[in-house]
Order: sequence, then C-alpha cells, then structure tokens
Amino acid sequence: MDIQSFIGNFATLFEETDMSILTPQTRYQDLEEWSSLLTISTIMLVDQQYDVAIKADQIRDANTIEELYNIVKEKVIQSEN
Repeated sequence: MDIQSFIGNFATLFEETDMSILTPQTRYQDLEEWSSLLTISTIMLVDQQYDVAIKADQIRDANTIEELYNIVKEKVIQSEN
C-alpha cells in the first residue's frame, strides 16, 4: 500500500473534483464536493480495498489525505499482525 495508489482509489469517490488537485497535502474536507455521503463512501472504500474498518470520526479527525492514509495504513499493519 502506497500513498499514490491510495489517492487513486480515494479519487474514484469524486465525480466533479479534478484528480490532479488531490495530493497528500489536500485538505479533502475543504473540497466543495465533500459531503457526509462521501464520508460513508470512504468507509466502504477502505473496507473493500484494504479490508479494514474505519469510523466516521476518524475521517473527520484527519485533516489531509496523507493523515487519512496513515490511519488506514496503521489499521492494515495492525490487521496483518
């Protein structure tokens, strides 16, 4: 799991946002398209792609895509042990 593939997967959730603006430093909750529906979609994406569960509050607490990636990565590492 690397951050660029995570960003690519995350970008699939957005219909109107140009993928080129999504970087590790992007504050995704500040994007015009971000909504509570995308929070739920992110939970489902992480479950399907990475086989780990995250909670809505963890998504809300992350400020950037990189912070969200680190949360997911840590859960993946924990599930492997």
